[in-house]
Amino acid sequence: MKDIAIAVKDVGKVYKLYDKPSDRIKDAMGLGRKKHYTEHHALKGVDMTIRQGECVGIIGTNGSGKSTILKIITGVLTPTSGEVTVNGRISALLELGAGFNMEYNGIENIYLNGTMIGFSKKEIDQKLEEILAFADIGDYVYQPAKTYSSGMFVRLAFAVAINIDPEILIVDEALSVGDVFFQAKCYHKFEEFKKMGKTIVFVSHDLSSISKYCDRVVLLNQGVKLGEGSPKKMIDTYKQVLVGQYVAPDSEEERLLDDEKLREMAAKGVDGSKIKKDSAEETGVVGENPELLEYGSKKATITEYYITDDKGIRTSAVLKGSRFAIHMKVEMSEKIAAPIFAFTIKNVRGTEITGTNTMVEKAFLESVEAGEVKEISFTQEMNLQGGDYLLSLGVTGYEGDDFTVYHRLYDVLNVTVVSDKDTVGYYDMNSVVEVR
Repeated sequence: MKDIAIAVKDVGKVYKLYDKPSDRIKDAMGLGRKKHYTEHHALKGVDMTIRQGECVGIIGTNGSGKSTILKIITGVLTPTSGEVTVNGRISALLELGAGFNMEYNGIENIYLNGTMIGFSKKEIDQKLEEILAFADIGDYVYQPAKTYSSGMFVRLAFAVAINIDPEILIVDEALSVGDVFFQAKCYHKFEEFKKMGKTIVFVSHDLSSISKYCDRVVLLNQGVKLGEGSPKKMIDTYKQVLVGQYVAPDSEEERLLDDEKLREMAAKGVDGSKIKKDSAEETGVVGENPELLEYGSKKATITEYYITDDKGIRTSAVLKGSRFAIHMKVEMSEKIAAPIFAFTIKNVRGTEITGTNTMVEKAFLESVEAGEVKEISFTQEMNLQGGDYLLSLGVTGYEGDDFTVYHRLYDVLNVTVVSDKDTVGYYDMNSVVEVR
């Protein structure tokens, strides 16, 4: 299809791991009948289709195959099985310093990188001033690359990658290096690229950036694609993977199901609905999401939750500037050394806006016994801008050095902030203005 920028079909990558150098030699020479190596599957049967103009994020734990799939797409690595089709000129920012000759100075490396991507000297000449201005590393551009700091590397590499007008931009974690001003400049360039209809493939551990810039997200784990969908849905699933609470869905359709319906329901502030509970009883909670995500060991269980306004009335709508409280009741089925009770507020795109917990607030640092019930309330002033938000609740703790999730409820309640004055950004700083 003409609108497909990148098509990854059943791609696998297997590495041979040898215990000692002599085993590698024996294998290369075909000596002996037995295998002298063990196989490591970096990727297993990965499928991915990226359309032109999309910004697609790839997330996963370390060793999940994110960098490997990018290197295969860019041609740095050859897949062991499967095939990759790319329609368009790729500019890639992979590992720090990749494509740089350490003995060359910055100018020479600009021409080296541009030539490797497929540009002529004349085309690079025309872009040189833009590249130098974006990188902004001063006279260091005339020094050998081996004298550069990691920040200088990424500034120059990103300046080359993004200013030579590629059709497809691939970025692998590089923006975690560099100061906040440079990162802001890079993300501004991302916005420009999206408006121009360019294709972007973005790997990052910065989930806020993934949520903000990506149209769709692919989740990898140990070389396998767990799913793909909206940023919010995949980030929530990724958090389950991180704490060992991920349970594979029953069907492929369910695995790839997007959550647009969930967003629409949350935005409408569903009233008096119920979720799947063991008792299957109506909770009658205002603004409750009937399709929330929950998981945990259930050593502690959140059995009740609601929001009250400044008059103590249960509601899902809070007036901006007023006091409100988030309430939760938790039952303990086992003794827990020091449970942590928490809440998080996200926007409908899945970006975490604010939140806190009892450990951060130093509000509760005690142990609890089996059978105990705790009622927790977080009271604060509503300074978020007017709009719809999603509330998540959790009970976690540490068992030795291991972080454990006892019960989490993602996007359990819709919160509508009612406002007659919205400033710039996510929240209002309540500025006092004086004009003389």
